Amino acid sequence: MSAKQYKYIDLFAGCGGLSLGLHYAGWKGIFAIEKNPDAFKTLKYNLIDNKKHFDWPKWLPQESIEIDKAVELYKDKFLKLQGQVDLVAGGPPCQGFSMAGRRNESDQRNNLITSYIDFVKIIQPKILFFENVKGFTLEFKKNKDKGKAYASFVESELNDAGYYVKGQLVNFGEYGVPQKRTRFILVGVRKDLKHSTQEVANSFFEKIEQNRHSFLKEKNLRVETNLNDAISDLLKNNGLRESPDTRSYEAGIYSKAKTNYQKLMRVGITNEIADSHRFPKHRPDITAKFQVIIDSSTRKNKDIDSSIRERYNIKKHTIIPLDEFSKSPTITTLPDDYIHYSEPRILTVREYARIQSFPDWFKFQGKYTTGGKLRTQEVPRYSQIGNAIPPLFAEQGGIILKQLLK
Repeated sequence: MSAKQYKYIDLFAGCGGLSLGLHYAGWKGIFAIEKNPDAFKTLKYNLIDNKKHFDWPKWLPQESIEIDKAVELYKDKFLKLQGQVDLVAGGPPCQGFSMAGRRNESDQRNNLITSYIDFVKIIQPKILFFENVKGFTLEFKKNKDKGKAYASFVESELNDAGYYVKGQLVNFGEYGVPQKRTRFILVGVRKDLKHSTQEVANSFFEKIEQNRHSFLKEKNLRVETNLNDAISDLLKNNGLRESPDTRSYEAGIYSKAKTNYQKLMRVGITNEIADSHRFPKHRPDITAKFQVIIDSSTRKNKDIDSSIRERYNIKKHTIIPLDEFSKSPTITTLPDDYIHYSEPRILTVREYARIQSFPDWFKFQGKYTTGGKLRTQEVPRYSQIGNAIPPLFAEQGGIILKQLLK
């Protein structure tokens, strides 16, 4: 007999980082909810059209949709899924809580937490997996609960909804991802399930930590995977070709894979040019400034020091020259926050994807960048990646979530 295939729904799915990890872990998607057309286009191209990962219901269009709108239109269909869904996964957009930006208690996106909880109450999955930024655990000074962190609110609401829950901060860099990226993870187990206890929910974090070394060993990876391990086969000096999707730009070609991480990311790749490996068009003075920063910075993976800021009259909030022999700092949706460790330029979309552990066959759709007022409406390729859960961690999470159901 074949092993039971567990089924899940991905909320706030973005471009599909969590779904991709669950795919590798042997889960089957029912559908995904994502309101942004650009991000959904990437998820659809890779996981719906290419990998056939979802058993998408005929009554739900394969298109972007906002979660509250989906509930408004299809609540009767969702109610019929009760008893059929093993897992509801995903986390609401994090900008209102993010410490990388301005934490804003009145940000309307914070209300999506309630939308998430309401959806869980409708579907009543067996288990939950919730992810958000580490700022989610911090108190807002002005909120109605006198500084109560949103994490505590979610835990309380889900407990009342019939789930044993456990939330904890997790650094994805401790799971083989070449990036120091700490996020709030919450796991819930429905109380009426056989053998369901608070200890079962708590055990997720113990089990995933215990499993990481054997998991990575099986993939020939190290916990300590660094930036050089991740992207040193993608240097600009490997050679240039015309960008396949933007003919006015140049794209980079692969060198020979140098590390096991690179070999894993390139499984199934036969083309010379990496997807979305388009180089930015920096002005000569910008390139020269970046070279000086690379050569003179004494603090890699840290914001540039005041002497360099004064020399170039730099007003930009964050500019970080990267360290090739360390894990990357948490990458954000702003690619010009970082300077490549050896070449005077920002990172490409493909380098971003490598740092987040997206394999090279995963092709990103939509614009590369956006700016101005469009930032609140569009989610270009850099932003899709910066917002994602690293698939390498999501796969490990998916393995342990299946154990909780057993």
